[in-house]
This record gives sequence, structure tokens and C-alpha cells, in this order.
Amino acid sequence: MNRTGLFIALALWLVIGVVFGLYPELDLKLAALFFDPETKTFPLKLNDWAGFARDAAMWVSWAFVVPPLVALVVKMVRPDRPLMVSGRAIVFLLVTIIMSAGILTNLTFKSYWGRPRPVVVTQFAGDQQFVPWWDPRGDCARNCSFFSGEGATAFWTVAPAALAPPAWRPLAYAGAVIFGAVTSGLRMAFGGHFFTDVSIAGLVTFVVIWFAYALIYRWPRTRFSDAAVDAALTRLNMPAYRLRQRLFGRKTGAESSV
Repeated sequence: MNRTGLFIALALWLVIGVVFGLYPELDLKLAALFFDPETKTFPLKLNDWAGFARDAAMWVSWAFVVPPLVALVVKMVRPDRPLMVSGRAIVFLLVTIIMSAGILTNLTFKSYWGRPRPVVVTQFAGDQQFVPWWDPRGDCARNCSFFSGEGATAFWTVAPAALAPPAWRPLAYAGAVIFGAVTSGLRMAFGGHFFTDVSIAGLVTFVVIWFAYALIYRWPRTRFSDAAVDAALTRLNMPAYRLRQRLFGRKTGAESSV
């Protein structure tokens, strides 16, 4: 999560955006590699093993969300107990997955950017007109192609990789990037997304993760401690906890020790 990584991501974003903006047919040529003109379909879409791999990729990605989410819920129920997971890790992981795979992807672009998916454009036996990545005026009404939600979710595994021990971090980063690339390749092979949909999804996700990491862990003016997160959650949830204890006729841990 250093500046070099950010500069590389921004440079790739610029190159891909400009090249595929000036020559949008490149998206069609890459999608055509997975299309069978005789059957007029994307054959891998019908493969059971490929479908299982797609589902498994999402299970793996969301599995990394479970520990911080469970730790947060337990803390809300029992604020008198310390967090089971690092407070900053909870904030970092949950905020980045919500921003990248939730708000920016599904609630913003995919809902309002009308780019049709490859499988429905006329070049691949569909009935909608192809539009380049930068054009939101496509015929898609909802759950559109730009940019890829599953691509963003798969590339989000860079976030837990950033929390790996320093000695293992380069390997974790490499694994996350490969995992995101393979998952995105499957989405292209199924006719679900163009190259720009998945590549920009990965780059947007990385930039979100980079800035979140800097805000929480690196920059002195904004970073905070695990203890601060624990204390804030305790203050926030303790009133409801004490009310529950009174309603059920039991004392809180703080009250019973007095």
C-alpha cells in the first residue's frame, strides 16, 4: 500500500480508459474470443464446473468479510467484552467492501450506467447496441455491465492481503491480484462483462483500498488505534446492553463488580 502501487494503478486506469475510449472495438474483439458464432452463445457459460468456480470465487471473497462482521455483531451484543478482531481491521475491511462492491458498483454505476452486457449486444446475437465504457446512454435498464460487481468483489481481497504479516504480504498481494484476474476472466468468458468492466472494477477497488488504508493506518492526522475503535463501540452499544439486562432482570458486568 505504498505510493508506487497507487501511481501504477492510476497509470493503468488512464491507459485503459484512453485506449479503450478511442478504440472501443477492442472490447468487442476481446469478448469475441469467448463467443461461438455457430451456436451464437458463450459456451463456457453452460459449463457446470465453470459456474461452480464462479460461485466459489464469491464464497471465498465474502468469507474474508465474515470474521470482522461477526466480531462487530458480538461487540454490539456484548459491549462489555473486548473486540475479537482488531478494531481498525474491522473498519478497514467492512468500509472497503461496502464502498467498492456495494455503493460504487451496485448502487451507483450498475444502476445508472446503461452499458449492456456482451451477451445482449447485437455483435453477439443480442438485441441491444454496444456502447463504449464511457457512455452511460446504453439500452440496459438495470444491473448493467459497467462496472463489474463480481470483479470488484474478487479484487477486494487485496484488502485482507494488506493486513497480512509483512513477510507474507507480497505473496498475499500476488494471490489476491491473480484471484481477481481469474474471476474477472470467467465473467468475460460467460459474456457477463467486457474487459473494461472488470479491469476498471479492479482499479477502482484498489484505489478505494489504498486511500482507506492510508486514512486508517498511515496518515498521522487521520489514523487511529484499535483501542479507540473498541472504546467507541463500547460507548455506542452499552446503553442498549444495560437496558436489555434490566429488562431481563440481570446486572451488567460493570454493575455486578460494584
